[in-house]
Formats: sequence, C-alpha cells, structure tokens
Amino acid sequence: MTNNNKLSDENIENILKIFTERKEKIPHISKLVSNKEIAENNYNLSVSTYVEKEDTREKIDIKALNAQIKEIVAKEEILRKKIDEIIEDIGE
Repeated sequence: MTNNNKLSDENIENILKIFTERKEKIPHISKLVSNKEIAENNYNLSVSTYVEKEDTREKIDIKALNAQIKEIVAKEEILRKKIDEIIEDIGE
C-alpha cells in the first residue's frame, strides 16, 4: 500500500470549501460540470475527464539551449585543432 492517496487535514478542508462554495472553475483543481456534460461522457466521474492536469514539466528555453550548444561546438572545434597540432608536433 502506498501513501499516494492520503490527504492532509488542510487538503480535506480545502476540497470541502471548494465543493460547498461551488467554485465554477479553479485551473488544475476543480470544475463545475452539468449533469448533461456528465451524461455526454457516459457518466464518467473521473476527475481527469473534466479537470486538466497541471503541466509540471521543466520549461526549456530552446533559443538559449541552441546558443549553448553552438558555443560548446565552437570550443570543441578549437580544442580539436589544438589536439591535431600537438599530435602533428609529436609525429615530427
């Protein structure tokens, strides 16, 4: 058995408050849904059917990442040339 489904007292109070105040929509937490919409979803009461899960993936700045890659490649080329020069000097 895991602890994934255990709620703290604070979380339980927050859920009850949202429910009793019938909050229209709180992003990633709740959504007030009509009986008609539930029927249209074959009476599926799964939260994920109505409430979009928050995207917690790390946001990556592609432009900055590409700039870093370009800088690394440039440094790698300089190092490769220096290594080639050293090898050439050793070979003579």
